[in-house]
Amino acid sequence: MSLAPVAIASAIAMTLGGTAPVTATPAKRMVQPSSNRSAQATPAAVSVHTANPPATYTVVAGDTVSGLAERFGLETGAILALNGLDRSSLIFPGQGLVLVASPQAAPKPAAPKAADTSTGPTHTVVAGDTVSGIAAAAGLSTQQVLDANGLAWSSVILPGQKLRLSGSASTTAAAPVAPVAQAVTPVAQAAPVEVHTVVAGDTISDIAASAGQSIQAILDANKLDWSSYIVPGQQIVIPSPPSPEAARSAVKAGRIAELSDSMRTNAATIVAVGRELGVSDQGIVVALAAAAQESGLENVDYGDRDSLGLFQQRPSTGWGTPAEVRDPLRAAKAFFGGSANPNPGRTRGLLDVAGWEKMTVTQAAQAVQISAYPDAYAKWEPSARAWLAILG
Repeated sequence: MSLAPVAIASAIAMTLGGTAPVTATPAKRMVQPSSNRSAQATPAAVSVHTANPPATYTVVAGDTVSGLAERFGLETGAILALNGLDRSSLIFPGQGLVLVASPQAAPKPAAPKAADTSTGPTHTVVAGDTVSGIAAAAGLSTQQVLDANGLAWSSVILPGQKLRLSGSASTTAAAPVAPVAQAVTPVAQAAPVEVHTVVAGDTISDIAASAGQSIQAILDANKLDWSSYIVPGQQIVIPSPPSPEAARSAVKAGRIAELSDSMRTNAATIVAVGRELGVSDQGIVVALAAAAQESGLENVDYGDRDSLGLFQQRPSTGWGTPAEVRDPLRAAKAFFGGSANPNPGRTRGLLDVAGWEKMTVTQAAQAVQISAYPDAYAKWEPSARAWLAILG
């Protein structure tokens, strides 16, 4: 088993306590699946090797992990590992990245005292080792190995380091540090609806999507941040979703977008279609966020090229006639797709996207919309969740 990183899919995903747009502006910029228009080019990172790269770096527009690795003379894989990312992860302006492991974060190798290695079996760390993998091979729990060596769940192990393989902490080991999430209850939240025990391969984005929550809500509930690691056996608190009362309060406070009468009517149509098709709350949130970004939840009669309606669907790419794509009920069914897709064989809806349930809201919306601005949906997630709580 290996450490499972927090997959950072959207640094601008917000909770109800954050700041979100209060007005909706139609986005006339969607590119449909059959379009040949490519997304706007991302500025390339400057290729400058730096002898002493900074320990941390704040992402700016146009940055990529591989570009940063080239700029600072580092390995792309090393930056990904330090930040709990994989090669499909996205980075965003303002996000902090660790480029060089902090010496303070690394555990000190066991002192070369006979007592430290003679009271039980040991393991000498080699490249690629993880605490969880070493523990599994020794028939121990990760926590037992951590305790025996005075390590924390966030500790880094280094090649050449000796680890004690014991079921109990040594007398010379520092006090064990339990995963933060195990002793934390969400701040200003109702009692958690459930606790998720991390298994190998889990990411925060997966857990959030499965729970129908934003990544930020899961991080906040567990006092984690975007650079935190989660490990098998760790317990993650799943906070309660926003109540209708909390959602209305957020609207009144201006923290999320307020629905006009026409926006409310269109949002209610999307919710009703989703409920009829048996779509989960997460899927309905994806649809609401997509419509908010594409049209401001207004059934507009204009758009990029021939794009029209709530989802800016294009008649020229098979979504229907101009009248059909401006029918909110039909447009919602086309967005969700699946067995009720009114364009079978011509367009792909959310339910036709394999694995969409484990995607972030913005990734799932982009999988349907194929927009030239793939990260734009994230800012609507808090509002979409609040709207769903209000509309039921």
